Amino acid sequence: MPDSFVQWQIHPTVELPDAFRQAIARQVAGSPGEHLAQMLWQRGVRDPQQLVGFLNPQRYQPTSPFEFEQEMTWAVDRLQQARDQSEVVAIWGDFDADGVTATSVLWDGLGQFFIPEQTLVYYIPNRLTESHGLSRSGIDTLQAKGCRLIVTCDTGSTNLAEIEYAHELGIDVIVTDHHTLPVDRPPVSAIINPRYLPTDHPLHHLSGVAVAYKLVEALYQTLPDVPQKPLEELLDLVAIGLIADLVELKGDCRYLAQRGIEQLQKQSGALTLTRPGIAKLLELCKRSGDRPTDISFGLGPRINAVSRIQGDAHFCVELLTSQDVELCHQLAEATELANARRKSLQKDVLQQVNDRLSRLDLSTTYAIVLADEQWQPGVLGLVAGQIAQEYGRPTILLSTSEILLSSSPSPPPSPLARGSARSVNNVDLYQLVKDQEHLLHRFGGHPYAAGLSLPVENLPLFTDAINQQLRQLSDTVAAPALQVDRVVTVAELGKELFQALKLLEPCGMGNPVPKLLIQNCWFEKVWNKNIQDWKGGTVRYIKTEFELWDDSATAGFAGLWWGHYKDEVPIGRCDAIVELDSNNYKKRYEVRLIAIRPAANALALQPATDQTWILDWRSPTSPIPPISPSPLLVNRCPSSWSDLQVWFRRSQQEQRPLAIAYPPPTLPSPAIIWQQLVGIAKYLSRTGKPATRLQLLDKLEIGDRTLQLGFRTLMYLGFRVSASNNTFKITWQTTDPSPTDTRFTAAVEQFFSAIQEEQFRRQYFAQIPLSTIQAVAAQTSLSEPLQRSGANSLD
Repeated sequence: MPDSFVQWQIHPTVELPDAFRQAIARQVAGSPGEHLAQMLWQRGVRDPQQLVGFLNPQRYQPTSPFEFEQEMTWAVDRLQQARDQSEVVAIWGDFDADGVTATSVLWDGLGQFFIPEQTLVYYIPNRLTESHGLSRSGIDTLQAKGCRLIVTCDTGSTNLAEIEYAHELGIDVIVTDHHTLPVDRPPVSAIINPRYLPTDHPLHHLSGVAVAYKLVEALYQTLPDVPQKPLEELLDLVAIGLIADLVELKGDCRYLAQRGIEQLQKQSGALTLTRPGIAKLLELCKRSGDRPTDISFGLGPRINAVSRIQGDAHFCVELLTSQDVELCHQLAEATELANARRKSLQKDVLQQVNDRLSRLDLSTTYAIVLADEQWQPGVLGLVAGQIAQEYGRPTILLSTSEILLSSSPSPPPSPLARGSARSVNNVDLYQLVKDQEHLLHRFGGHPYAAGLSLPVENLPLFTDAINQQLRQLSDTVAAPALQVDRVVTVAELGKELFQALKLLEPCGMGNPVPKLLIQNCWFEKVWNKNIQDWKGGTVRYIKTEFELWDDSATAGFAGLWWGHYKDEVPIGRCDAIVELDSNNYKKRYEVRLIAIRPAANALALQPATDQTWILDWRSPTSPIPPISPSPLLVNRCPSSWSDLQVWFRRSQQEQRPLAIAYPPPTLPSPAIIWQQLVGIAKYLSRTGKPATRLQLLDKLEIGDRTLQLGFRTLMYLGFRVSASNNTFKITWQTTDPSPTDTRFTAAVEQFFSAIQEEQFRRQYFAQIPLSTIQAVAAQTSLSEPLQRSGANSLD
């Protein structure tokens, strides 16, 4: 991971209320309970009453499906009408894990009310030749089967033209989806989309599969005497889709995922399994189904791999729903081989993208947009996600191979680039791409991920527009941060800590997997190998295994670093961020290595025991109360940690609070700053007046190094700068200036580049969280050399 792009931020330990500690103590015994309590508090779970339902799904009160109000009522009524009149109902799904499981939930759930393959059919677009959402060609296929009602899942909200086309053919549409809403309600029988609900509603974050489940639940409640199978048997499918998709696992999402994992565990037992396809998949990926990671690292990638490699995801629905054991085993083995192929392709594309990035100037790149005709479209979303996290920039990867989308009503006028986008740093990727809709052929998605296609000839314009747009959004320029939840030792790793942290599961958006920092540690018994597929064939995908040690350890702790070679593991002491996991196949606990840095950074990451003397007054939302003694005010936005460390020391020496009170920096263009500097030089040389260093820095809003470069550039215009006691005099020389000299041009470019770099730094410090400032302040009195450590990469 490029260390220069990612800052490590550690959550400070806070003093917790006694009532909250007691509530935690009733849930988990032992010292790791403190780690759990701190993490719950960090994540906003602070009410002891809320805590009970969060940790124990049996104590959570699930929300009625009829909270969707009349839309759900209309959907149920239309389905009852179809059942009464023996109409053919078609499920229109999607090809990712959320869409496939949603299709499977409706296939099994509606299959209790309709006759599968007779009055109930399903359709999933081909990932490689079609796009997400409804299409005319697919609607034509369903009409030929006598379809009178389409029920979408995980798609359809914005397919207004296709919905209108279905109406022209006499086909009604019920939309169940969780993606972006259209401006106006589409002309459908019902649209069940949680985005219509308030953001704090417990159903607001449902994924496609969970919305589909709620529709089936409403039917079960309306016609309770019809179904022959328990509704709960659908929950394993719900958990797979929820955890595999990018949704916040809070409210009913968390509850359904918890209950779904309980159901999923049954698939690994010969006497309790209800889905032989899932049982075989768990066996092949050496998982038991009792952990969310069994989905995120096991089932989810395998289900997604089928359409990524083959395009057609129809047989995944058979795999998840069929009771034919022999067929399920065959389909599971085909799925496993597709996943092995996916890993190899993903590794190859990732390496190619990194090679391309190594030749780019990333200092002026706000969004990464790359295209290649050889890239497999099916793996671009995965690689884009890896690159976005590593480089801290929204990433869009496209394939320019000529693929005609069969869902298009007419052939595109020119070859298309088609691919995927992934977000980072809270950038609303959907809106970012939508703002360039005039350059696109098709697109869809949500704030964290999107798919798109556009004419190849529009790529340069699209790339420039995206970067220009991000450059104007101040909240995207700060360096990305890797949040550390707790500092632990190797001796603390193991069963007790694992069981405490397991209570946070399932983890996902808004409730990430706990990141643990181990300081001053080292690695032993490091080796790497290519993983193998289930038949023993080598997959070109690397994992490195190791033992992790520190001074607390009496034995090494097992760990893995996926996608890295042993030569990348440093020799000597370092700081490591890991995630604690269990390996049921090897019957052991182990860590997944997430990030690593030299041990010299350890002190810079230590949380301050009491940093309340640092105040954040950058954007006060209420009147600032009087404070005694009066605080020192940092009124000018710094451009380096060294600037702030001077204030840290002064605050400690004078025993006064320190208020970070600088406003957002104004960022005039380098050309304007250059014009101002030339104007100042002319004025001072004409009047003979001096100017102080601070006057110049404040007027130009630049730093010392940039000012020196500006002085050097002025010499080419015939000015002479002399300094005495932080005061400057500028005079005009009688020699003829040579502004056309190539050295002058180079000096101006260097001056402009320094301004741009400094403005980037100021934007970073304008938005950096107070917790990061506090963490760096804590080390100032401990170690002067840390001013140049890797933790201070903006210094």
